[in-house]
Amino acid sequence: MVRILRMPSQPDSPAQLSLSGALRLNMLDMIGVGPFITLPLVLSLLPGHTAIWAWLLAAVLALCDGMVWAELGASFPQAGGSYQYLKHIYGPQGLGRLLAFLFAWQVLFSAPLSLASGGIGFAGYAGYLWPALHRGGWQGRFLGIAWRFNPGTLVAMGVVLLALFLLFRNIRGIEKLAHWLWLGVMLALGMMILAGLAHALGWHPLALAAAPAPPPAIHMDKWAALASALLIATYDYWGYYNICFLAGELRQPERTLPRAVLGSIAIVAGLYILLNFGILSVIPAAWFLAPAAHPGTHQAVAAVFMRLLLGSWGGRLAALLIMWTAFGSIFSLLLGYSRVPWAAARDGNFFRLFAPSGETHGFPARSLLVLAAAGMLGCLFSLTEVIAALVVVRLLLQFLLQAVGLLWLRHRQPQTPRPFRMWLYPAPAWLAIAGFIYMLLARPDFGRALGGAAIILGLGLALYAWRQRLRPAASS
Repeated sequence: MVRILRMPSQPDSPAQLSLSGALRLNMLDMIGVGPFITLPLVLSLLPGHTAIWAWLLAAVLALCDGMVWAELGASFPQAGGSYQYLKHIYGPQGLGRLLAFLFAWQVLFSAPLSLASGGIGFAGYAGYLWPALHRGGWQGRFLGIAWRFNPGTLVAMGVVLLALFLLFRNIRGIEKLAHWLWLGVMLALGMMILAGLAHALGWHPLALAAAPAPPPAIHMDKWAALASALLIATYDYWGYYNICFLAGELRQPERTLPRAVLGSIAIVAGLYILLNFGILSVIPAAWFLAPAAHPGTHQAVAAVFMRLLLGSWGGRLAALLIMWTAFGSIFSLLLGYSRVPWAAARDGNFFRLFAPSGETHGFPARSLLVLAAAGMLGCLFSLTEVIAALVVVRLLLQFLLQAVGLLWLRHRQPQTPRPFRMWLYPAPAWLAIAGFIYMLLARPDFGRALGGAAIILGLGLALYAWRQRLRPAASS
């Protein structure tokens, strides 16, 4: 049996991130562009105000899983997040080493998908301001997945490239940038929430320019529809764990990390509920179900919302603020995920490509470059495909393994010191596991998504076996 002891914080670089900085980075990652582009997707599954249940249930699920992250993060406050947790839970030289490698491996796929979703959302709102961005171009299908290349695709790729450029610096400079990005996010959310509250108090919107087409019937079982909507809403909350990947750069991570994880979930959940109530009180549900009636603005729902309340200038201002928010999300995502392959490579359990340059510059330069390049390629695909693939891969190869691992660790090592202990243990862990399994199994296209995850898993297992055969001679 591998003995698990509480590990002191041993930062990989001078610990400089405070609780306020950690909260801002988490909120940047969580809010991003998600709620501003996924509302039409959720409302196509759960019409009208019933869609609010998707965000409420997703908030509960995020809080339950957030406590898993908080307990593990406080116990193992090192850069790499889940890489460290899986390694220490399941054994650093046995199954834990394999699972830690597989986690770092899947980050090479899931992190670029996250970046791509932010880039696609940025381009969607840029298209509201400049409709020509989404005209023309080429499109087709690759392995059954739709792709498209047009001027908007170049914009999505360009914003990922800009985030890469700004992240080539130490954590001190990054925290200052994050502060200004966070202010833009709060301004965007605050403006729309206040506008929605004003309307609820009697400020009536302008009439829609044209009545939407009759809504199509939703041919899906209600439980399957809820699972699909919950998957999208869960994606909107993801990012509450981002600070765990930067634990080695936090001040007092044993205290700061749990507060940042759970605090960001509580704040963002309240903001999301207010935002969605406001938008749904202004834009009729049928509008979301008829994308063909307004092809240039369907994805830019926040801009349409503000245009109805304030006129064209309000729509343009909202579009600019959401673009700022989307960029902030890309910035925070690339910052956090770049630490995973770096930490794994430094541990000798991943490809050496990701380690040497980072040691020289004090930040993971090569990891940043690889993830950004892959994220730019992901901008070629549709938003729905990107989100579904991202969530399924992460649930199967990371979130479920962590939640089950925490239960196993508590059972095998009940006396291990824990700076943070899950509230109402073990109920939150079991609720998280049940929610993840429901989202996976109840969705109608689970088989195809499972097939994609199986391919990634199979390739990872083959690479790990190959590296293990070479390990006695040299580390790769």
